[in-house]
Amino acid sequence: MAPLWAFALATWFGIGKLRPAPGSWGSLAALPLAWGLWSLGGEWLVGLGALAVFALGILASEFYRKATLREDPSEVVIDEVAGQLLALALVPPGLLAYALGFLFFRGFDILKPGPIGWADRKIKGGLGIMLDDLMAGVAAGLLLYLLGKGTGWWTTI
Repeated sequence: MAPLWAFALATWFGIGKLRPAPGSWGSLAALPLAWGLWSLGGEWLVGLGALAVFALGILASEFYRKATLREDPSEVVIDEVAGQLLALALVPPGLLAYALGFLFFRGFDILKPGPIGWADRKIKGGLGIMLDDLMAGVAAGLLLYLLGKGTGWWTTI
């Protein structure tokens, strides 16, 4: 069995046990965390939070993976939390930004285009569980940032 701290972090305090679509629940759980981190320290703190969750997630998901004897258990959602945080790091909090950020991140995470899919298939263990979601977060964040800068919608929310 995984240590309690690894179980708690890997499932993001049990959120990963929610059905259906545990990955979407994990992504949703990241939204208030992103808002809070932004309020305390702006984009830098959201980005640092994403990297901290990523690093802890490698360890926690590796413990969990070994304990359950499954390569990428669906209840492990710390990867979605890290990726979703990263997707939101460069945009100011707001309903439109977070709704689009959620949709973009979930889209990249589910479809796994290009290098995201490669990482999902080729990288194993705790790093493999985490890396494709971090890459999906980068892709979603860049799309969200460019859309916001290009249209100027940040000034309307």
